[in-house]
Amino acid sequence: MIIKGKAHKFGNDINTDDIIAAKYLVTTDEKELGRHCMENIAADFPGKVSKGDIIVAGKNFGCGSSREHAPRALKGCGVAAVVARSFAGIFFRNSINVGLPFLQLAEIDKIKDGDLLEIDLTGGIIKNLSTGKTYKTEPFPEFLEEIIKKGGLINYIKNRKQ
Repeated sequence: MIIKGKAHKFGNDINTDDIIAAKYLVTTDEKELGRHCMENIAADFPGKVSKGDIIVAGKNFGCGSSREHAPRALKGCGVAAVVARSFAGIFFRNSINVGLPFLQLAEIDKIKDGDLLEIDLTGGIIKNLSTGKTYKTEPFPEFLEEIIKKGGLINYIKNRKQ
């Protein structure tokens, strides 16, 4: 599975309240959540994101509460994947549940805001098309890639051949 989009760079410890403020937790509609994604730390973010873009962040991305609203908001505004130095554990599970792929990469400092990235989930390759650099990370496991392709865990289970 290949994902290609513009990098949107964030720092360390981006928590779920940074991703989607608690006042918007009255809905699970991804599009509605996406209209308010990251607005507490980057008010213009929802207007800058194009479908297929990629969040690049530092350590501990998705820390805070265990709400699935955070990866839903990211998907709702068009984010196709998150690449970070590290993730909060609960964010892993919630991202899988809603069908948002994520990759860990130590060299995130070499990626700049606005760089065009191409991610090969199957191969664990991240190419920075703006600089020509290629980074190797853990390949996304096949079964998780299938869950992502189906749009999340519930859709995967509904469509699984018995």
